[in-house]
Amino acid sequence: MAEPASWMDRRRRRFRPRTRRCVQRRATSMVHGGRILIVDDHPVVRRGLRTMLEGESWVSDVFEAATTAEALTSAVTNRVQVIAMDVSLPDGDGVDATQRIMQSCPDVKVLMLTMANDEEIVARALRAGARGYVLKDTDPDAVIDALRTVAQGGVVLGPGIGTSVLTTLQRGPAELPAPFNQLTSRERDILGRLALGDTNARIARHFGLSEKTVRNQLSAIFAKLGVADRVQAALLARDVGLGA
Repeated sequence: MAEPASWMDRRRRRFRPRTRRCVQRRATSMVHGGRILIVDDHPVVRRGLRTMLEGESWVSDVFEAATTAEALTSAVTNRVQVIAMDVSLPDGDGVDATQRIMQSCPDVKVLMLTMANDEEIVARALRAGARGYVLKDTDPDAVIDALRTVAQGGVVLGPGIGTSVLTTLQRGPAELPAPFNQLTSRERDILGRLALGDTNARIARHFGLSEKTVRNQLSAIFAKLGVADRVQAALLARDVGLGA
């Protein structure tokens, strides 16, 4: 999926009138000395966002990570305060990485910054502890505003994320029997698509993942469920209501 390569050009036009801010609620206190971590596997996105952040007076340090493993290490080692987290990463899921980081660093504030416009993923991210969700094609000034808002303790939802997401959150995650309760939220999502009959390619497109990542996730799912192939996994999934 193509990444927004024109952030810096749009940033230079920052003084045009702004419309439709994505910030829904923001704290009013000032933030200084922010330590920011950018997690994205595309160097152009990382460098563009880093350049913008380094020009902000409230930012003291900017760190980069290209994988979930690097993100976990950097979040702890560098004592970051705010994370801009992509969803689709080479070695896993940014939502699951967010949940793991929050377990080690409960005070860190995470903003999901991604191309994945999927309300189920938004709901998962917020349940995992993310403070907001913004798409990469959002105006660059609004992205910086969103990170500042999250740093101040506010909550950010991008345009188009509305009542249906809140309804999903209010329902809460479904309780699944063993061994399904061993699956991560991303694995449950993938298994649900598998139960619907989706191919690996369709699952990859739906979640913005590579087919290799989907294959790896399915191998982990099969191992946890104790099944040999996708047909057995799909049948078991339907029995517990996944993919219905």
